[in-house]
Amino acid sequence: MDGVRGRWVKRFAAVAAALGWTALAIQLYLTVNMSMASGKGRLAGLVTYFSFFTILTNILVAMALTAPLVRGSSRITAFFSRPSVNTGIATSIAVGGIAYVLLLRHVWDPKGLQLVADVLLHYVMPVLYIVYWWLAVPKGDLRRADVWYWMLYPVAYWLFAMVRGALTGFYPYHFIDAGTLGYTRAFANAVGVLLGFVAVALLLVAAGRLQGAATLSTSSQSERSGR
Repeated sequence: MDGVRGRWVKRFAAVAAALGWTALAIQLYLTVNMSMASGKGRLAGLVTYFSFFTILTNILVAMALTAPLVRGSSRITAFFSRPSVNTGIATSIAVGGIAYVLLLRHVWDPKGLQLVADVLLHYVMPVLYIVYWWLAVPKGDLRRADVWYWMLYPVAYWLFAMVRGALTGFYPYHFIDAGTLGYTRAFANAVGVLLGFVAVALLLVAAGRLQGAATLSTSSQSERSGR
């Protein structure tokens, strides 16, 4: 990435990361306060906060956006700089945003500060991260086989949500609420979302590989013309 574009992308990542961490902080404040107001306490609020796929995925997004801004190298920054990891995160945040619009937006009507957090987490951050992924992440080595690894995250989340729901009666999303829908319907809904995840993942891999091939072709032509 050239110097001017690299600086622009870093500034973009910095703004997006700041928005992401801000949105997460707002939602944490709201969730903990709501838990305390209902008499459940701070710890219960924290557990509830980290029980949502949206929150966990936005944390991954914020970390991936922060990684290129950190000086020096560490295992964490190296992990969040991998193209495959970034593309898996892009798939997760895209699916989270799509699922919210199609399945969840109609079930509540957030106001005030909650509306700010809602818009940032479900609309703004998915768009910003996909833009960052397209501009900054090398994609030439992406493979369709990577999708199997990316699927482990939503599958593990679903297992966690179902076990917690069976033990406590709390399901973070109505379409996987086995207590209300039954396990067959909840499982079918989860499979549907997972199939959507696979479709988005394959689309991103295909788009990324096309971009990588186009970049390589442009570089080769530039080298030949410069000889």
